[in-house]
Amino acid sequence: MLKFIFKKIGYSALVLWGVVTLVFFLFNLSPADPVRNLVGENAPESVVKAMQRKLDLDLPLTTRYFIYLNELSPLSFHACLDTNSRVFYDVEKYSGIMVLPLPSSNGIYVKAPYLKRSFLSERNVSEILGDVIPGTALLAILSIVLAMIFGVLLGVIAAVKKDTFIDRMLLFVSALGMAGPSFFVAILVAWIGAVLWRDSIPIPFTDWSLPGTGLNMTGSLYSVDVWKGEYLNLQNLILPLITLAVRPLAVIVQLTRSSLLEVMSMDYIRTARAKGLSETQIILRHALRNSLNPVITAVSGWFASLLAGAVFVEFVFGWKGLGQEMFTAIEKQDLPVVMGGVIVISFAFVLINLLVDAIYKWIDPRI
Repeated sequence: MLKFIFKKIGYSALVLWGVVTLVFFLFNLSPADPVRNLVGENAPESVVKAMQRKLDLDLPLTTRYFIYLNELSPLSFHACLDTNSRVFYDVEKYSGIMVLPLPSSNGIYVKAPYLKRSFLSERNVSEILGDVIPGTALLAILSIVLAMIFGVLLGVIAAVKKDTFIDRMLLFVSALGMAGPSFFVAILVAWIGAVLWRDSIPIPFTDWSLPGTGLNMTGSLYSVDVWKGEYLNLQNLILPLITLAVRPLAVIVQLTRSSLLEVMSMDYIRTARAKGLSETQIILRHALRNSLNPVITAVSGWFASLLAGAVFVEFVFGWKGLGQEMFTAIEKQDLPVVMGGVIVISFAFVLINLLVDAIYKWIDPRI
């Protein structure tokens, strides 16, 4: 078991190294000039060179790459006394302790990964991402939980009611959910929840109508009131939550149905029926658990994707999160924020995959 764990951790470390390398060269080889963007096209050459020195952009690309790896690594090399060194241990930038003194006043430190500073605000990228990640994480977690609960439930119903009207209707609706891109679903949900819902909605074939409630078209988890100040506004969570849950829910319905039908045709299910167990007992005790592996795979991928792909939803609903922050950073060529966001999302992917492997072991020890 320990060998399996260390092997997975080693693979994950290689994946993260590959992502960091790709992200670094992708953004540093782009034709955009962040220095000119900061100081202006008509700035004197002395100002340009000073800014390049400040941002380490005057160094060769390979040197900048190794410095970037050194700053990201939890175990890193630093100069202790030479303040002019590019690897000087600046206590304002790093937070850690020396674990191995080296000659010439150098040392090996254990520290938190350093994601550099924003080109525009000069704040630490970790602080910027720390402000917005909770909003996106809350949105992603709640939407995937919502999709998992209703997706598995509807998938089981579709499998039990195979080839009936209910089954066909659920398959049709889930196909529509998978076909709808996020930005289209976001606009549609915003129109229904914030525009159409403000008026009474008639119920077809009846004399009844639903009273309009109306939700805010835009807004984050916290709103600001002139008199009350900042307060928690949970209703702003409803529309983006529904929007993000639509596609994973549709996928989970399809996977649960197909996987459960496959398991229900196996020999041990027929044996359970021969023993006189009810269909409910067979599904809940035997079939459902063994049919959840593809569902868990889909959920893990979708959860990590929601962290990265919530940009359209956050943009439409004005939700303060990682997607909107990265969109703004790309627009303004704030490369450290973009690179930091991509690395954080990649780390989330790797961590979730490790957790999924552990869940697989729990559900089916044969894996």
